[in-house]
Amino acid sequence: MRPTRHQFSLTLAMLVAAPTFGHAADAPAIRAALAKGATFLVDHEQADDGSFSAEVGPAVTALAVTALARSGMPVNAVPVQKGLAYLLTFRQPDGGLYAPGSPTANYETSIGLLALAACNTDGSLDPTIRDAAAFIKNLQWDDGEGKDLADPAYGGAGYGKKSRPDLSNTQFMIEALRSIGTSENDPAIQRALEFVSRTQNLPGPHNTLPFAPKNPDGGFYYTPAAGGESQAGTTPEGGLRSYGSMTYAGLKSMIYAGVTKDDPRVTAALAWLAKHYTFEENPGMGDAGLYYYFHTAAKSLGAVGADAFTDDAGTAHDWRDELSTAIISRQRPDGSWRNDNERWMEGEADLATAYALLALAACQVP
Repeated sequence: MRPTRHQFSLTLAMLVAAPTFGHAADAPAIRAALAKGATFLVDHEQADDGSFSAEVGPAVTALAVTALARSGMPVNAVPVQKGLAYLLTFRQPDGGLYAPGSPTANYETSIGLLALAACNTDGSLDPTIRDAAAFIKNLQWDDGEGKDLADPAYGGAGYGKKSRPDLSNTQFMIEALRSIGTSENDPAIQRALEFVSRTQNLPGPHNTLPFAPKNPDGGFYYTPAAGGESQAGTTPEGGLRSYGSMTYAGLKSMIYAGVTKDDPRVTAALAWLAKHYTFEENPGMGDAGLYYYFHTAAKSLGAVGADAFTDDAGTAHDWRDELSTAIISRQRPDGSWRNDNERWMEGEADLATAYALLALAACQVP
């Protein structure tokens, strides 16, 4: 049974009143948008069993639970606890969080770990977190599967059991492990860094694959494995096009893995993003994956740790203000977000709204 509006009103009041540390001009607007979006998720999208989009597995539920918790809703609030309880029904003997037979078990477990980390205020989830972390580490491509350092798949993570690795899944794996306190020097994260470096269009000692010299612009693409692929297509020279969401994913992953800001890989990524700085679209992809882009950009720029981002024309941008404004301007009257471009399920209100809430939460100054 869903909580009544009266029951939820107490949680909503706490969410609106919760102290935030955003800019004086945008903090109230962010708080209001977070509260309205959280209300939409609970009142319109959460099923009686606590799930969100149950037909596609536990990942959307995990994202929504994380979004509610990161938006300021208390972890002990009924909607968060119901969603968490539903997510925990997917615990498997091998430690993963997925439906039996799922082809996306690695992805679902990584996203699930983010939710567990957000909700583990009393340590009661420690055993589940430990087992889930071991599960995703076991699915990483390493020399145990005959993939030595020279193989483009080495260090990467894919959707399921030893499926082709890609940067999107690898960045979620890195973030999940770091969210539970895993050291940046952990062997799994350092192996993942090898893969991330090879998804960058930057020839050099960290990337000797043939793709980067064909498009050496410093941005990132989807995967160098299995012949290479970019969701943005190829250049006339046969290079793999860089695009915004993957470039932010690559930058964030490198910082989480301990790469310093003066490292050529980071400076090249920042230069690409400076050239393509915008929150009107996902650069290179238009409106495809826009809310994934917002979510990844907010976390990445937060990891960089600067309040201003300077574009290639020398203009300094208050990225928190500009990104939160772009997101809030797209919020619908009912509190939701949806992408008219339905690619990657962003036409589904619960998924797009979860991404938007996570992005807005990350726009607040810690």
